[in-house]
Amino acid sequence: MAADVNTEDKDSLKMWIPIIINFVMSIGAYCVTVKVIPNIKDKFIKANLFGIDMSKTTSDKIPEALGMVTGCTFLITMFLFIPVPFGKSLWEGDFPHNEFVELIAALLSICCMLLLGFADDVLDLLWRHKLLLPTIASLPLLMVYYVNFNSTTIIVPKPLREHLGLSVDIGILYYIYMGMLAVFCTNAINILAGVNGLEAGQSIIIAISIIIFNFIELSGNLWKAHQFSLYFMLPYTATTLALLKYNWYPSKVFVGDTFCYFSGMTFAVVGILGHFSKTTLLFFIPQIFNFLYSAPQLFRFIPCPRHRLPKFNSKIDKMEISTTNFRYSDLSFLGKTVINLFRLFRLIRWQEKNGYVVTNNLTLINLVLYYLGPLHEQRLTIILLVIQILCTGLAFVIRYPLAHYFYDV
Repeated sequence: MAADVNTEDKDSLKMWIPIIINFVMSIGAYCVTVKVIPNIKDKFIKANLFGIDMSKTTSDKIPEALGMVTGCTFLITMFLFIPVPFGKSLWEGDFPHNEFVELIAALLSICCMLLLGFADDVLDLLWRHKLLLPTIASLPLLMVYYVNFNSTTIIVPKPLREHLGLSVDIGILYYIYMGMLAVFCTNAINILAGVNGLEAGQSIIIAISIIIFNFIELSGNLWKAHQFSLYFMLPYTATTLALLKYNWYPSKVFVGDTFCYFSGMTFAVVGILGHFSKTTLLFFIPQIFNFLYSAPQLFRFIPCPRHRLPKFNSKIDKMEISTTNFRYSDLSFLGKTVINLFRLFRLIRWQEKNGYVVTNNLTLINLVLYYLGPLHEQRLTIILLVIQILCTGLAFVIRYPLAHYFYDV
Protein backbone atom coordinates (compact mmCIF):
# COMPACT_ATOMS: atom_id res chain seq x y z
CA MET A 1 0.00 0.00 0.00
CA ALA A 2 2.77 2.44 0.95
CA ALA A 3 4.63 1.77 -2.29
CA ASP A 4 1.51 2.50 -4.33
CA VAL A 5 0.90 5.78 -2.50
CA ASN A 6 4.50 6.90 -3.04
CA THR A 7 4.23 6.14 -6.75
CA GLU A 8 1.02 8.20 -7.03
CA ASP A 9 2.61 11.09 -5.11
CA LYS A 10 5.64 11.00 -7.38
CA ASP A 11 3.44 11.06 -10.49
CA SER A 12 1.38 13.90 -9.03
CA LEU A 13 4.50 15.95 -8.34
CA LYS A 14 5.78 15.22 -11.85
CA MET A 15 2.52 16.53 -13.24
CA TRP A 16 1.99 19.62 -11.08
CA ILE A 17 5.44 21.07 -10.39
CA PRO A 18 6.15 22.10 -14.03
CA ILE A 19 2.64 23.58 -14.28
CA ILE A 20 3.14 25.64 -11.10
CA ILE A 21 6.54 26.88 -12.30
CA ASN A 22 5.00 27.74 -15.67
CA PHE A 23 2.23 29.67 -13.91
CA VAL A 24 4.75 31.68 -11.89
CA MET A 25 6.74 32.44 -15.04
CA SER A 26 3.50 33.49 -16.73
CA ILE A 27 2.88 36.06 -14.01
CA GLY A 28 6.37 37.40 -14.70
CA ALA A 29 5.58 37.49 -18.44
CA TYR A 30 2.46 39.55 -17.73
CA CYS A 31 4.43 42.06 -15.65
CA VAL A 32 7.14 42.38 -18.30
CA THR A 33 4.62 42.82 -21.14
CA VAL A 34 2.67 45.46 -19.21
CA LYS A 35 5.90 47.44 -18.76
CA VAL A 36 7.27 46.96 -22.28
CA ILE A 37 4.20 47.94 -24.35
CA PRO A 38 3.96 51.61 -23.25
CA ASN A 39 7.75 51.99 -23.50
CA ILE A 40 8.03 50.60 -27.01
CA LYS A 41 4.85 51.76 -28.75
CA ASP A 42 6.39 55.06 -29.89
CA LYS A 43 9.06 53.10 -31.77
CA PHE A 44 6.32 51.49 -33.85
CA ILE A 45 4.95 54.92 -34.77
CA LYS A 46 8.44 56.10 -35.78
CA ALA A 47 8.70 53.02 -38.00
CA ASN A 48 5.39 54.03 -39.67
CA LEU A 49 3.59 51.09 -38.08
CA PHE A 50 0.49 52.94 -36.96
CA GLY A 51 -3.14 53.44 -37.84
CA ILE A 52 -5.95 55.91 -37.25
CA ASP A 53 -8.90 54.70 -35.21
CA MET A 54 -11.83 55.32 -37.55
CA SER A 55 -14.26 54.83 -34.67
CA LYS A 56 -13.09 57.94 -32.83
CA THR A 57 -13.46 61.65 -33.45
CA THR A 58 -9.71 62.16 -33.01
CA SER A 59 -7.04 61.37 -35.59
CA ASP A 60 -4.28 60.33 -33.20
CA LYS A 61 -1.72 57.83 -34.43
CA ILE A 62 -2.22 54.43 -32.80
CA PRO A 63 0.76 52.05 -32.93
CA GLU A 64 -0.01 48.92 -34.95
CA ALA A 65 1.19 45.30 -34.72
CA LEU A 66 1.80 45.30 -30.95
CA GLY A 67 1.05 41.60 -31.08
CA MET A 68 4.74 41.29 -31.91
CA VAL A 69 5.57 42.36 -28.33
CA THR A 70 3.29 39.77 -26.71
CA GLY A 71 4.48 37.11 -29.15
CA CYS A 72 8.13 37.78 -28.35
CA THR A 73 7.47 37.82 -24.59
CA PHE A 74 5.59 34.54 -24.91
CA LEU A 75 8.42 32.91 -26.86
CA ILE A 76 11.09 34.14 -24.43
CA THR A 77 9.05 32.74 -21.52
CA MET A 78 8.72 29.39 -23.27
CA PHE A 79 12.43 29.27 -24.15
CA LEU A 80 13.33 29.89 -20.51
CA PHE A 81 10.81 27.25 -19.46
CA ILE A 82 12.27 24.45 -21.65
CA PRO A 83 14.72 23.13 -18.99
CA VAL A 84 11.93 22.79 -16.39
CA PRO A 85 10.09 19.72 -17.73
CA PHE A 86 13.24 18.12 -19.20
CA GLY A 87 16.04 19.04 -16.77
CA LYS A 88 15.57 16.10 -14.37
CA SER A 89 15.26 13.58 -17.23
CA LEU A 90 18.51 14.87 -18.70
CA TRP A 91 20.40 14.24 -15.45
CA GLU A 92 18.83 10.80 -14.99
CA GLY A 93 19.79 9.76 -18.53
CA ASP A 94 16.21 8.91 -19.57
CA PHE A 95 15.53 11.85 -21.85
CA PRO A 96 12.06 11.96 -23.54
CA HIS A 97 13.22 12.89 -27.04
CA ASN A 98 9.74 12.66 -28.57
CA GLU A 99 8.25 15.14 -26.09
CA PHE A 100 11.20 17.49 -26.55
CA VAL A 101 10.83 17.45 -30.35
CA GLU A 102 7.10 18.17 -29.97
CA LEU A 103 7.82 21.25 -27.87
CA ILE A 104 10.51 22.55 -30.22
CA ALA A 105 8.38 21.97 -33.33
CA ALA A 106 5.43 23.71 -31.69
CA LEU A 107 7.58 26.74 -30.85
CA LEU A 108 9.00 26.73 -34.39
CA SER A 109 5.50 26.85 -35.93
CA ILE A 110 4.42 29.66 -33.59
CA CYS A 111 7.64 31.58 -34.25
CA CYS A 112 7.16 31.23 -38.03
CA MET A 113 3.58 32.44 -37.80
CA LEU A 114 4.61 35.41 -35.66
CA LEU A 115 7.18 36.39 -38.29
CA LEU A 116 4.71 35.92 -41.16
CA GLY A 117 2.05 37.90 -39.31
CA PHE A 118 4.45 40.79 -38.83
CA ALA A 119 5.31 40.60 -42.53
CA ASP A 120 1.60 40.91 -43.28
CA ASP A 121 1.31 44.02 -41.10
CA VAL A 122 4.30 45.59 -42.85
CA LEU A 123 3.64 44.46 -46.43
CA ASP A 124 -0.18 44.17 -46.42
CA LEU A 125 -0.29 40.75 -48.08
CA LEU A 126 -3.12 39.50 -50.29
CA TRP A 127 -5.77 37.07 -49.06
CA ARG A 128 -4.33 34.14 -51.00
CA HIS A 129 -1.04 34.65 -49.15
CA LYS A 130 -2.91 34.65 -45.83
CA LEU A 131 -4.19 31.18 -46.68
CA LEU A 132 -0.82 29.87 -47.86
CA LEU A 133 1.38 31.12 -45.01
CA PRO A 134 -0.32 29.22 -42.15
CA THR A 135 -0.17 26.06 -44.24
CA ILE A 136 3.60 26.41 -44.57
CA ALA A 137 4.04 27.30 -40.88
CA SER A 138 2.08 24.19 -39.83
CA LEU A 139 4.39 21.77 -41.68
CA PRO A 140 6.75 21.25 -38.68
CA LEU A 141 3.71 20.33 -36.58
CA LEU A 142 2.41 17.82 -39.10
CA MET A 143 5.87 16.25 -39.52
CA VAL A 144 6.26 15.76 -35.77
CA TYR A 145 2.74 14.33 -35.56
CA TYR A 146 3.62 11.90 -38.36
CA VAL A 147 6.89 10.79 -36.74
CA ASN A 148 5.62 10.53 -33.15
CA PHE A 149 2.01 9.39 -33.60
CA ASN A 150 0.81 8.98 -37.19
CA SER A 151 -2.62 8.08 -35.85
CA THR A 152 -5.23 8.83 -38.50
CA THR A 153 -8.04 6.69 -37.09
CA ILE A 154 -11.28 8.37 -35.99
CA ILE A 155 -13.96 6.91 -33.72
CA VAL A 156 -17.31 6.54 -35.46
CA PRO A 157 -20.41 7.94 -33.65
CA LYS A 158 -22.74 5.27 -32.25
CA PRO A 159 -25.59 5.80 -34.78
CA LEU A 160 -23.20 5.05 -37.69
CA ARG A 161 -21.29 2.10 -36.25
CA GLU A 162 -23.66 -0.46 -37.70
CA HIS A 163 -22.59 0.65 -41.18
CA LEU A 164 -18.99 1.89 -40.67
CA GLY A 165 -17.75 -0.06 -37.67
CA LEU A 166 -16.18 1.24 -34.46
CA SER A 167 -13.44 3.26 -36.17
CA VAL A 168 -12.28 4.39 -39.61
CA ASP A 169 -8.74 5.14 -40.80
CA ILE A 170 -9.00 8.24 -43.01
CA GLY A 171 -5.27 8.38 -43.78
CA ILE A 172 -3.97 11.53 -45.46
CA LEU A 173 -7.36 13.23 -45.05
CA TYR A 174 -6.57 13.60 -41.34
CA TYR A 175 -3.40 15.56 -42.16
CA ILE A 176 -5.35 17.74 -44.58
CA TYR A 177 -7.84 18.38 -41.78
CA MET A 178 -5.07 19.38 -39.36
CA GLY A 179 -3.51 21.68 -41.94
CA MET A 180 -6.90 23.29 -42.55
CA LEU A 181 -7.34 23.67 -38.79
CA ALA A 182 -4.14 25.74 -38.65
CA VAL A 183 -5.34 27.90 -41.57
CA PHE A 184 -8.77 28.39 -40.00
CA CYS A 185 -7.51 29.26 -36.51
CA THR A 186 -5.02 31.83 -37.80
CA ASN A 187 -7.60 33.57 -39.99
CA ALA A 188 -10.78 33.17 -37.90
CA ILE A 189 -9.72 35.70 -35.25
CA ASN A 190 -8.51 38.07 -37.96
CA ILE A 191 -11.92 38.00 -39.67
CA LEU A 192 -13.86 38.65 -36.45
CA ALA A 193 -12.15 41.94 -35.62
CA GLY A 194 -12.44 45.69 -35.99
CA VAL A 195 -13.54 47.09 -32.63
CA ASN A 196 -11.35 47.88 -29.65
CA GLY A 197 -10.52 44.86 -27.50
CA LEU A 198 -12.30 42.23 -29.62
CA GLU A 199 -9.31 40.32 -31.00
CA ALA A 200 -7.51 40.08 -27.66
CA GLY A 201 -10.75 39.59 -25.72
CA GLN A 202 -12.04 36.64 -27.75
CA SER A 203 -8.56 35.07 -27.71
CA ILE A 204 -8.41 35.24 -23.91
CA ILE A 205 -11.83 33.58 -23.61
CA ILE A 206 -10.77 30.79 -26.00
CA ALA A 207 -7.49 30.33 -24.10
CA ILE A 208 -9.24 30.19 -20.70
CA SER A 209 -11.74 27.69 -22.14
CA ILE A 210 -8.86 25.45 -23.24
CA ILE A 211 -7.18 25.84 -19.83
CA ILE A 212 -10.39 24.77 -18.03
CA PHE A 213 -10.69 21.79 -20.38
CA ASN A 214 -7.04 20.86 -19.74
CA PHE A 215 -7.48 20.95 -15.97
CA ILE A 216 -10.59 18.76 -16.22
CA GLU A 217 -8.71 16.22 -18.33
CA LEU A 218 -5.53 16.15 -16.19
CA SER A 219 -7.06 13.33 -14.18
CA GLY A 220 -7.39 11.15 -17.28
CA ASN A 221 -5.00 8.85 -19.12
CA LEU A 222 -3.90 11.59 -21.54
CA TRP A 223 -2.74 13.94 -18.78
CA LYS A 224 0.64 14.51 -20.47
CA ALA A 225 -1.04 15.95 -23.57
CA HIS A 226 -3.05 18.38 -21.44
CA GLN A 227 -0.01 19.24 -19.35
CA PHE A 228 1.74 20.07 -22.64
CA SER A 229 -1.19 22.32 -23.61
CA LEU A 230 -1.05 24.17 -20.28
CA TYR A 231 2.63 24.94 -20.85
CA PHE A 232 1.52 27.09 -23.80
CA MET A 233 -1.85 28.39 -22.67
CA LEU A 234 -0.79 29.86 -19.31
CA PRO A 235 1.92 32.23 -20.65
CA TYR A 236 -0.18 32.96 -23.73
CA THR A 237 -3.12 34.07 -21.56
CA ALA A 238 -0.86 36.16 -19.35
CA THR A 239 0.76 38.07 -22.21
CA THR A 240 -2.58 38.56 -23.97
CA LEU A 241 -4.13 39.98 -20.80
CA ALA A 242 -1.33 42.54 -20.77
CA LEU A 243 -2.09 43.42 -24.40
CA LEU A 244 -5.82 43.71 -23.68
CA LYS A 245 -5.04 46.26 -20.96
CA TYR A 246 -3.88 48.66 -23.69
CA ASN A 247 -6.17 47.44 -26.49
CA TRP A 248 -9.40 47.87 -24.50
CA TYR A 249 -11.59 50.86 -25.30
CA PRO A 250 -10.31 53.48 -25.90
CA SER A 251 -7.49 51.56 -27.53
CA LYS A 252 -3.96 52.87 -27.05
CA VAL A 253 -2.48 50.18 -29.32
CA PHE A 254 -3.68 47.95 -32.18
CA VAL A 255 -2.85 44.25 -32.04
CA GLY A 256 -2.41 43.83 -35.81
CA ASP A 257 -2.48 40.69 -37.94
CA THR A 258 0.67 39.65 -36.08
CA PHE A 259 -1.35 38.90 -32.96
CA CYS A 260 -4.18 37.16 -34.84
CA TYR A 261 -1.79 34.80 -36.63
CA PHE A 262 0.27 34.17 -33.51
CA SER A 263 -2.87 33.41 -31.49
CA GLY A 264 -4.41 31.14 -34.09
CA MET A 265 -1.24 29.07 -34.50
CA THR A 266 -0.88 28.73 -30.72
CA PHE A 267 -4.40 27.33 -30.50
CA ALA A 268 -3.74 25.02 -33.46
CA VAL A 269 -0.51 23.77 -31.86
CA VAL A 270 -2.13 22.72 -28.58
CA GLY A 271 -5.15 21.26 -30.39
CA ILE A 272 -3.08 19.11 -32.77
CA LEU A 273 -0.27 17.97 -30.46
CA GLY A 274 -2.60 17.81 -27.45
CA HIS A 275 -4.89 15.44 -29.40
CA PHE A 276 -8.06 17.51 -28.89
CA SER A 277 -8.38 19.34 -32.21
CA LYS A 278 -12.15 18.73 -32.43
CA THR A 279 -12.66 20.15 -28.93
CA THR A 280 -10.52 23.16 -29.88
CA LEU A 281 -12.91 23.85 -32.76
CA LEU A 282 -15.85 23.77 -30.33
CA PHE A 283 -14.38 26.82 -28.61
CA PHE A 284 -14.45 28.62 -31.99
CA ILE A 285 -18.24 28.48 -32.46
CA PRO A 286 -18.65 32.28 -32.97
CA GLN A 287 -15.66 32.32 -35.33
CA ILE A 288 -17.07 29.36 -37.30
CA PHE A 289 -20.43 31.12 -37.62
CA ASN A 290 -18.71 34.36 -38.61
CA PHE A 291 -16.68 32.55 -41.29
CA LEU A 292 -19.71 30.77 -42.76
CA TYR A 293 -21.72 34.00 -42.64
CA SER A 294 -18.85 35.93 -44.27
CA ALA A 295 -18.04 33.27 -46.89
CA PRO A 296 -20.27 34.71 -49.65
CA GLN A 297 -18.28 37.96 -49.50
CA LEU A 298 -14.91 36.33 -48.85
CA PHE A 299 -15.34 34.14 -51.94
CA ARG A 300 -16.81 37.05 -53.94
CA PHE A 301 -20.28 35.58 -54.53
CA ILE A 302 -21.47 38.95 -53.21
CA PRO A 303 -19.45 42.19 -53.65
CA CYS A 304 -16.97 42.65 -50.79
CA PRO A 305 -15.51 46.08 -49.97
CA ARG A 306 -11.93 46.28 -48.73
CA HIS A 307 -13.09 47.13 -45.20
CA ARG A 308 -16.23 45.67 -43.66
CA LEU A 309 -15.88 47.37 -40.29
CA PRO A 310 -19.01 48.91 -38.76
CA LYS A 311 -19.43 52.64 -39.38
CA PHE A 312 -18.88 55.18 -36.63
CA ASN A 313 -21.62 57.79 -36.21
CA SER A 314 -19.85 60.71 -34.52
CA LYS A 315 -23.15 62.51 -33.85
CA ILE A 316 -24.38 59.84 -31.46
CA ASP A 317 -20.97 58.29 -30.63
CA LYS A 318 -22.18 54.84 -31.67
CA MET A 319 -21.35 52.13 -34.17
CA GLU A 320 -23.75 51.35 -37.01
CA ILE A 321 -23.82 48.63 -39.65
CA SER A 322 -21.64 49.08 -42.72
CA THR A 323 -23.19 48.22 -46.06
CA THR A 324 -22.44 46.92 -49.53
CA ASN A 325 -24.53 47.49 -52.66
CA PHE A 326 -24.96 45.59 -55.91
CA ARG A 327 -27.36 44.87 -58.73
CA TYR A 328 -29.28 41.71 -57.96
CA SER A 329 -29.21 40.75 -61.65
CA ASP A 330 -25.39 40.86 -61.66
CA LEU A 331 -25.07 38.13 -59.05
CA SER A 332 -24.27 34.55 -60.00
CA PHE A 333 -26.80 31.80 -59.36
CA LEU A 334 -24.97 30.87 -56.15
CA GLY A 335 -24.86 34.50 -55.04
CA LYS A 336 -28.61 34.90 -55.60
CA THR A 337 -29.32 31.66 -53.73
CA VAL A 338 -27.25 32.70 -50.71
CA ILE A 339 -28.63 36.24 -50.52
CA ASN A 340 -32.21 34.93 -50.76
CA LEU A 341 -31.59 32.43 -47.96
CA PHE A 342 -30.10 35.15 -45.76
CA ARG A 343 -33.08 37.37 -46.54
CA LEU A 344 -35.52 34.53 -45.75
CA PHE A 345 -33.92 33.92 -42.34
CA ARG A 346 -33.58 37.67 -41.65
CA LEU A 347 -29.81 37.61 -41.51
CA ILE A 348 -29.43 40.76 -43.60
CA ARG A 349 -31.02 44.17 -43.91
CA TRP A 350 -32.48 44.45 -47.41
CA GLN A 351 -33.08 47.80 -49.09
CA GLU A 352 -33.56 48.69 -52.75
CA LYS A 353 -32.38 52.07 -54.09
CA ASN A 354 -32.18 53.15 -57.72
CA GLY A 355 -31.99 49.62 -59.02
CA TYR A 356 -29.37 48.58 -56.45
CA VAL A 357 -29.74 46.31 -53.44
CA VAL A 358 -28.16 47.61 -50.21
CA THR A 359 -27.37 45.08 -47.48
CA ASN A 360 -25.19 45.01 -44.39
CA ASN A 361 -21.71 43.52 -44.75
CA LEU A 362 -21.72 39.88 -43.75
CA THR A 363 -19.93 39.81 -40.39
CA LEU A 364 -21.11 38.80 -36.92
CA ILE A 365 -20.37 42.36 -35.74
CA ASN A 366 -22.72 43.87 -38.31
CA LEU A 367 -25.32 41.19 -37.58
CA VAL A 368 -25.34 42.15 -33.88
CA LEU A 369 -25.75 45.80 -34.86
CA TYR A 370 -28.54 44.84 -37.27
CA TYR A 371 -30.50 43.13 -34.49
CA LEU A 372 -29.72 45.51 -31.61
CA GLY A 373 -29.34 48.81 -33.45
CA PRO A 374 -26.49 51.33 -33.04
CA LEU A 375 -24.27 50.60 -30.03
CA HIS A 376 -21.39 52.31 -28.30
CA GLU A 377 -18.14 50.61 -29.27
CA GLN A 378 -17.31 49.39 -25.78
CA ARG A 379 -20.80 47.95 -25.30
CA LEU A 380 -20.59 46.28 -28.70
CA THR A 381 -17.31 44.60 -27.71
CA ILE A 382 -18.79 43.43 -24.40
CA ILE A 383 -21.84 41.92 -26.15
CA LEU A 384 -19.60 40.06 -28.61
CA LEU A 385 -17.46 38.72 -25.77
CA VAL A 386 -20.57 37.62 -23.86
CA ILE A 387 -21.60 35.69 -27.00
CA GLN A 388 -18.14 34.07 -26.95
CA ILE A 389 -18.58 33.07 -23.30
CA LEU A 390 -22.06 31.64 -23.90
CA CYS A 391 -20.72 29.63 -26.83
CA THR A 392 -17.97 28.28 -24.56
CA GLY A 393 -20.68 27.03 -22.22
CA LEU A 394 -22.38 25.38 -25.19
CA ALA A 395 -19.04 23.83 -26.20
CA PHE A 396 -18.66 22.18 -22.78
CA VAL A 397 -22.23 20.86 -22.99
CA ILE A 398 -21.46 19.33 -26.39
CA ARG A 399 -18.10 17.97 -25.21
CA TYR A 400 -19.36 16.25 -22.06
CA PRO A 401 -23.12 15.55 -21.60
CA LEU A 402 -23.98 15.27 -25.31
CA ALA A 403 -20.82 13.36 -26.25
CA HIS A 404 -21.97 10.45 -24.08
CA TYR A 405 -24.84 9.85 -26.47
CA PHE A 406 -22.56 9.55 -29.50
CA TYR A 407 -19.29 8.16 -28.12
CA ASP A 408 -18.19 5.80 -25.36
CA VAL A 409 -16.76 8.55 -23.10
